[in-house]
Amino acid sequence: MRNSLPQRRAERGWSQAELAQRLGVSRQTVISIEKGRFDPSLPLAFRLAREFRVTIEDLFDPEP
Repeated sequence: MRNSLPQRRAERGWSQAELAQRLGVSRQTVISIEKGRFDPSLPLAFRLAREFRVTIEDLFDPEP
């Protein structure tokens, strides 16, 4: 699954560690999601969407 997390995070000037802290997850989790190695749980996907003030569909594209 593709996502726009790295671009959106960079637009806000947040490091991976800062995003992880905001979400209450590890930096490794953020890295894995950004690289597409890990699909977030639905609750985490909602937290990500809220943090960026967008919909889940704006963050994640299920097409490979």
